[in-house]
Amino acid sequence: MLLQIIYTLLLALASPLLLFGLYKHKPGKPTFGKRWKEHFGLTPVIKGENPIWIHAASVGESIAITPLIKALKEQYPQQAIVVTTTTSTGAEQIAKLGDLVEHRYMPIDFTWCVRGFLKAVQPKLMLIVEKELWLNTLTAVSNHRIPIVITNARLSERSAKRYRSVAFFTKALLSRIDKILCLHTDDAARFLNIGASSEKITVTGSIKYDLTVDPIIFEQAKQLRTRLGDKRPILIAASTHKGEDEQVFSAFNTILQHNIDALLIIVPRHPERFNEVELMAEKNFQFTVHRRTSKAEINPITQVYLADTMGEMLLLLASSDVTFMGGSLIGDKVGGHNLLEPAAVGKPAITGPSYYNFIDITEQLHQADAIEICQDSSMLAEQVVTLFSNPKRQHLMGENGRQVVQQNQGAVQRTIDSITDYLH
Repeated sequence: MLLQIIYTLLLALASPLLLFGLYKHKPGKPTFGKRWKEHFGLTPVIKGENPIWIHAASVGESIAITPLIKALKEQYPQQAIVVTTTTSTGAEQIAKLGDLVEHRYMPIDFTWCVRGFLKAVQPKLMLIVEKELWLNTLTAVSNHRIPIVITNARLSERSAKRYRSVAFFTKALLSRIDKILCLHTDDAARFLNIGASSEKITVTGSIKYDLTVDPIIFEQAKQLRTRLGDKRPILIAASTHKGEDEQVFSAFNTILQHNIDALLIIVPRHPERFNEVELMAEKNFQFTVHRRTSKAEINPITQVYLADTMGEMLLLLASSDVTFMGGSLIGDKVGGHNLLEPAAVGKPAITGPSYYNFIDITEQLHQADAIEICQDSSMLAEQVVTLFSNPKRQHLMGENGRQVVQQNQGAVQRTIDSITDYLH
């Protein structure tokens, strides 16, 4: 109880800053509108009864959990599902699921906010995607005798160290959780290492491997490729971060010296940076830029295609020849992003040296010769030029990646089997 009081006081002091960051207007970021009240527990009653409550903090988690949501609705068509996100961009992603789920914003981690949400929604089960642990939320949900399961659970060594440094706090969090469904054995080992009970831990694999690519994606990709230029070699830089775009542009400058007709598709990770990246490409590097949302036809002399949309990554990857995965060339700030999407559409990929958040997936793909690892922008340019000149190598790496994805599927069903007892 004392821990909760101290935690709540600290949260109250920090909340103005946290809320400012959440509500601050940024270009390309959807607004919350009148729904901001949901963050404070003023949650509209949902249509379904006793839903599964899935919390996916933002866009990445929302995309990751989609295969599980679809499988749950297929096996339990009458089961209501409500998905909460903290961010408006996450809400935008969940909206693409249509009538499969209802969306609400996640209440702030004050007990009274969480109780307001629970009263309106009355869930039978809470599923947390990956690792979004809040003390007051877990305590309130547990006190209502609602089982709590972490799915697709991953824990980096860096996070594990932080949890170990506040062992008394970590113990309070873990005591409220009923099951931890881990991605890999090393994630399970880290959860054990920070104090989780072995009886609560199961390795189900990554739901992300159960990525299914709708055939229409490939049809749309073929159409987009025709517009971009069938014979142009295309590099996509996916999910790039601040401090990384200029490295990609620098590499692309070198690539153009070898492939004058090459095209770069760049997909900034955060939509509020679309304008900044466009300005950088035009002013700092003198590239000709075309925005995806532009109604004009792409010019054959366009060098950079700025993907200023959300939720189209598979389409854009399938339209390209080689992928560079962002979040991996800016030291230890981000720790990389998931390389399974390019693998799923059969494309070779390159990542920078920092991928600590996806070690298992990255190393598995690397051992299968589906990806390459670069150390800096110069090496990135060299690897892309080599791949552009070797279509057979591109195809081999792409097929190797596709096989890794197919061979590791099944996590969705293992996850459903692990929570079946809670669904009746």
